[in-house]
Amino acid sequence: MPFPSDLPVVDHHCHLSPTGEGVAAARRFRSAGGTHLFLATQNYTGRPPSSIADYAEQFEVTERLGRQIQDEVGVGVYSVVAPYPIDLVHVSSSIGLPAALDLQRSALDLAGRWVREHRAVAIGEVGRPHFEVDAATRAACDAVFRHALAVARDADCPAVVHCEDLDAGGYRAIAELGRAAGLPAHRLIKHYARHYVAESDRAGIAPSFLARRELVDRALADPGPWFLETDFLDDPARPGAVLDLATVPRRARAIAERSSGAAEQLRVPFVDAIRQVYGWAPEIGKGARP
Repeated sequence: MPFPSDLPVVDHHCHLSPTGEGVAAARRFRSAGGTHLFLATQNYTGRPPSSIADYAEQFEVTERLGRQIQDEVGVGVYSVVAPYPIDLVHVSSSIGLPAALDLQRSALDLAGRWVREHRAVAIGEVGRPHFEVDAATRAACDAVFRHALAVARDADCPAVVHCEDLDAGGYRAIAELGRAAGLPAHRLIKHYARHYVAESDRAGIAPSFLARRELVDRALADPGPWFLETDFLDDPARPGAVLDLATVPRRARAIAERSSGAAEQLRVPFVDAIRQVYGWAPEIGKGARP
């Protein structure tokens, strides 16, 4: 079956680095049939940011890399920026927990400003550690998460949530945190969703499913919203982790070969879900600015 010519192929969450494959990975993505990437910022220096200037530079590296990919590869890139949730845990040992908390809030405010200036499309990754920390650190992380949801509310954008695996109760709990902050559930995205949870049990939150074959096959019949992602890390020490950047387009092409109906179902993650959650949709031949 021919792949629909008007259907974008979108990896909803990946990381790229100037010191990793970077543009070369984006070329591989395009060669496999990919058209658009949501590029999540990351720590590029090997140490957690300890100042707002560090975060500003980090976000700018993400933006520059995205622009380079668009110009040289022709893949549309949407930047997603925020301080990583566990930065607070790591930096608090050197600057103290109160200063680390203030820094996270300031970096989130900066991320919100980037969204309002159309330099990014979402706040992310935000959330909480999915491992044990002491009570004071846990309280600080929870406070940062609440602030992140408020920033997304004020910037009128989605919040991409990094947290533990969620069941129906977990989805309800995250949705309630959003409601408490004034952020509706349809603006919440569960990044790195490794397990299928039915639409009726997701409390209005959109999962971004890892593009593993069995999970994609199960999601295809889901009405959405849901996304597909690789969470590609672009780490030379972990080549191909979490999934290779070419995975989403390869899955899409394999699905399209089954039938025209299967190909059309891919409009859910690649077009419909983005329109429902972000308020716009990617188009073939158009870049990052929605």
